[in-house]
Amino acid sequence: MDLRMTGLTAVVSGGTRGIGRAAVEMFLEEGANVAFCARNADEVAAAEGELSAIGPKVKGTAVDVGDRSALEAWIADSAETFGGIDMLVANVSALAIPDSEENWETSFNVDMMHTVRMVNASMPHLEQSEHGSIVTVSSVSGREVDFASGPYGTIKTAIIAYTQGLAYHLAGKGIRANTVSPGNTYFEGGVWEQIEGGNPELYSMALGLNPTGRMGSPREMAGGIVFLSSPVSSFTTGTNLVIDGALTKGVQV
Repeated sequence: MDLRMTGLTAVVSGGTRGIGRAAVEMFLEEGANVAFCARNADEVAAAEGELSAIGPKVKGTAVDVGDRSALEAWIADSAETFGGIDMLVANVSALAIPDSEENWETSFNVDMMHTVRMVNASMPHLEQSEHGSIVTVSSVSGREVDFASGPYGTIKTAIIAYTQGLAYHLAGKGIRANTVSPGNTYFEGGVWEQIEGGNPELYSMALGLNPTGRMGSPREMAGGIVFLSSPVSSFTTGTNLVIDGALTKGVQV
């Protein structure tokens, strides 16, 4: 399917690995230009070199998304480099799961406020786009109670609510806002690979909960992100797309 992205520009936080990296790749494959960020400068440089072989223009920047000034500067530079912003993907998570006061503060600043600040900084550019789109990345842990129901799950729930509010308030401006909530996603260097080696009982339990008998891949999650971002999804806004292989059992009404 042609997602009609040729010449559009996407900004993606956390674009060097996992779901964010897969989203960057798929945007480029669809003909979009992409600005992405991540915290590790060496990983950003390596990813930019690899991604530049796919096609359209891509630019990576080392950014700590918990730093408001750095995040806003990245958005401004990305808009100047590519002549605007059409699609925004707020993907970074601190993955601060254990229930401690430090993790509550970290989850709020990184997961929640990086999303809010990224949207606010991009808004003047999205308002100028004919295809303005916001996609935030939550989690199945934001939909139902599980082992990550402390700071991580609570903030992921807040992201869904925030995004649905954006959808309502921005609809008149032609800007769409949707959330993707991935289920357990396995990739090299990811949290589930670490759990597989460090806590095999938890890994086996999580794997056993999914009726498909496996975890998802980054590209399976990113496919939803890229589709919802695209002009093909022009009348889809305010939705929370759960991609989890039927892991969660609650009925969305």
